[in-house]
Parts: sequence; structure tokens; C-alpha cells
Amino acid sequence: MAGRVQLLGVTSALPESIRSSAEVENMVAHHSRGFRPRKGSVEALSGIRARRVAAGDVQCSDLAVLACRQVLAQAQVDVSEVDLLIFSSAGQDLAEPATANIVQAKLGTRCPVFDVKNACNSFLNGVQIAESLIVGGACRTALVTVGEVSSRVIAWESVDASEFLRNFLGYTVGDAGGAVLLAQATDERGIFFRRFHSLSDNWDLMTVLGGGSMHPRDIEHTYLRTKGSRLKDVFIEHGVPILHQAMRDTGLRFKDFKRIFVHQVTLPYLREMLSATGIPVELVELTVVDLGNMAAASIPVAMARAMERGTVGPGDRVMCLGLASGISIGIMMIDL
Repeated sequence: MAGRVQLLGVTSALPESIRSSAEVENMVAHHSRGFRPRKGSVEALSGIRARRVAAGDVQCSDLAVLACRQVLAQAQVDVSEVDLLIFSSAGQDLAEPATANIVQAKLGTRCPVFDVKNACNSFLNGVQIAESLIVGGACRTALVTVGEVSSRVIAWESVDASEFLRNFLGYTVGDAGGAVLLAQATDERGIFFRRFHSLSDNWDLMTVLGGGSMHPRDIEHTYLRTKGSRLKDVFIEHGVPILHQAMRDTGLRFKDFKRIFVHQVTLPYLREMLSATGIPVELVELTVVDLGNMAAASIPVAMARAMERGTVGPGDRVMCLGLASGISIGIMMIDL
């Protein structure tokens, strides 16, 4: 791929409301018939103290629009200069039409739009597609955005400890939005490596089964479910060699990166993944403890936070490691 595409800005959008893990336990107890989680169990199992929760009238598109406005202001680019808008989230406002249309209507851009959906790797895939279209000359400036309101797919009722664990992934989620503005690089900065793998035999390990042709109207299938630790095991079994091969192909070492942004589900899972890959924990932007599992928004939120604090800036080399149900693994390396 000739020429690089650079990031003109990255921003995040977080709801103001904070829900603690103790509050999550109280909500499970309130909705369940006689079952009450052991006190402190959600934080003990997940490492998550708190997560953000969107107000009832806030949609995925609203968080995406807020992040878009911020990134356009950051880059000093007018909405009229955006040639392409991609909404890239696990969540969506509705089944039809594409949520990107709602984002555009609220934001005020006038360009081609579409959705990219690949669970928690949606954002990285959206960046991958935008990069290709910019390099190919189809557009000059692309806005890739994400809005996740995962707090609305939580199964609060658990009749026993077994169902509590089956529903547990929902108790980790936090709501968030993010956006990145991309354009053809004018120097040597930009995206210089990208690799994606899919292991689709494992698609049923984490699901929201409702809303499609399988279960179009069954309310019980509208909640987030997972099949124990198998998802984590597949990521470690297959993701580690994929990442190590990428490092060999680029000739880089982890210490060559100023920061590594890893999709985070729980703190114990993150620690196990870092131990298996050899990624130094001090290089990772930690978000899961205070913001929970933000689905496809986790990587742009982590990048934006690191930039706001000055941990990374122009000229720094960073890596994004995406892990998504389906399952898929995404790696992207960028010179900011």
C-alpha cells in the first residue's frame, strides 16, 4: 500500500453517570428471584470498580456524535470537509437503516456513510477500511466513529450462581464513544502495519442472539451471553502466535512502542493475556478498572486518554491489539 494515512485526532465521549460494581450486585439481587451475588464478587472476578452508564434517552449515535464534534474541533476541520463517515460499533441505534445515517443527520456532514460491524474489533476494521479508501483515492478525509450503549443488553436476572456466571460478561460493560479523523499523511507518520484474523468456528462463544433471522422477536435472546472461559482460552491459544508473528514480520519489539492499546474485558483476563504475549504491563493504557469493558470503544477511548495526559504524542509509535467475539483478532501499528 503506497503512502501512509495519518490520524489527525482521536477523541472519546464518556457518559457522566458512574455505576459501581457494588451497585451492579444490588441490581442483580433486585431483579433475581431469591439469588443474591456474594458481596464484592463482581469486582473480585472482574477487577472493575466502576463503569459509565448512558442516560435512558442517549443512543449509540449520540455518543458517536459527541466524539465526532470533539475530534473535528481538535483537528480544526469543518464538517463540510469530511468525505466519508463510518460508524463502527458492536452496538447500534436500530436494525435498519445504518446508524451512520443517524450520526450524519445529527452531526451535519454531507458525505457517503455506512456501518462496519465486527463486535469489539468494529472500530479497528472501520479504520482499516477508511485507510484503504483514502489511499485508493476514493476520499481525502474520513471520520471513523463508535458509540456503545452496552448497558442495555445486560441480563439482570440470575436464578442461581451458574446463570450469574453465564450473564457475567454483561456486568463488566460500560458505555462510551470515540472517534478518529484520518487523512493522507504529509510526512512519514501514519498507519504502517495492519493484520486481521478470524476464527469463525468459535462464533457462538459470546453472543447477543436476538434481532436477526435466528431469533427476531424473542426477548430472552436480546441479552449478552458467554460460554465460560472458552473465549479467553481461544484468544490466548490463537492470538499469541498471531501477535508474535506480526512482531517478527515487522522486526519490532514491544519496547519499540511508546504505548500499546489492548481491548480490555476484565482485569484478570488482561493480565493473563499480557503474561501470555509478553507485552510489558507498563506499556498498556489501563482503562478497564474505572471504565469497564467498552466493547469497540475501548481502543479509541484508551488512545484519547493517553493523548490527553501527554503519555503519547506526535512522533510516538503505538500499537492497537483488538480481540473480538466471532472471533477475530486485529493488530494495527501507527506512528502518531
